[in-house]
Amino acid sequence: MEPAPDPKGAPASRSTPASAGTPAPPSIVGLAGRRVAIRVDVDTHTGLRDGVPLLLERFGRLGVRASFFVTMGPDNSGRAIGRLFTRKGFARKMARTNALKTYGLRTILSGTLLPSRPVGSGFPEILRRVESGGHECGIHGWDHVLWHDRIERMGEAEIFGELSQAATAFAEATGHHPAGTVAPAWRATAASLEVQDRLPFLYASDCRGPSPFRVARSDGTPHRLVQIPATLPTLDELLGASGMTGERFVETLASGLHPDRLNVFTIHTEVEGRHHAALFETILRRFISDGWTFETLGEIAARVTVRAAVPPPPVCRLERADLPGRPGWVSVQATPARSV
Repeated sequence: MEPAPDPKGAPASRSTPASAGTPAPPSIVGLAGRRVAIRVDVDTHTGLRDGVPLLLERFGRLGVRASFFVTMGPDNSGRAIGRLFTRKGFARKMARTNALKTYGLRTILSGTLLPSRPVGSGFPEILRRVESGGHECGIHGWDHVLWHDRIERMGEAEIFGELSQAATAFAEATGHHPAGTVAPAWRATAASLEVQDRLPFLYASDCRGPSPFRVARSDGTPHRLVQIPATLPTLDELLGASGMTGERFVETLASGLHPDRLNVFTIHTEVEGRHHAALFETILRRFISDGWTFETLGEIAARVTVRAAVPPPPVCRLERADLPGRPGWVSVQATPARSV
């Protein structure tokens, strides 16, 4: 049972629905009620500088608590241009999401024709503001583009450098180590999972799937960190899909929430925080009117890993899959192997 095997001899990616919810979610103590977690991925300098303050204002006005995960190193977004030649569907995604308007020319050229700018390490005061507002904050790697494009070829030493740099910069900004780590682009490998286990994180959110779980190694033994996967499709995956209108976006996401199960909706500061802010507020208001309350990923991890939890999170394989609207593979939770 190989978690995200390396390219040599890797099995072909399989296609799966955007929710990556193929396996039936097991009953896990700690998931009762109508709860949803908003996971905010912060990938760029502009997304942190401009998008996060706008989200904090909106969350405060609506009474929403969220989990922010910040890329801590350089914004090298411009280097993603190489995916036009290596990643099937990347050009279509850029057109569907109106990348120039969404991200802006400065971000699109960052790290190529224009110098890269720092993301999390450049705005320690905003990270502290996130936490002082009652939200959770963790890390989303050091160099997002590097991880996204090279993680399959990175060994443990290089991955350790990326994660330890991010964790150190986070601690310098906030005064404490990050409890949570989320892999850029939902891409994890056997090497990245091993490195994460050796660092003092409490949980990870590296994949898509229906329930909390621990990843099985090739010999069947579980990794230390519990995974809290994203369960819903992202807005940028739905943009441009056939028949998608404002009302259809809201209905699709609202109908994807299920009582007494894990519900994690991932947003991006450049999309929901800026260009599609009004649509995102409509989505939040629908969640609220439907009676959903908001929690953080850290709170979910704490509940499902208490010693009294029976049954505990299952041990599952981690596989690669193609999701509608997202070019390139992502890591997804596979059928449970067993509980421990």
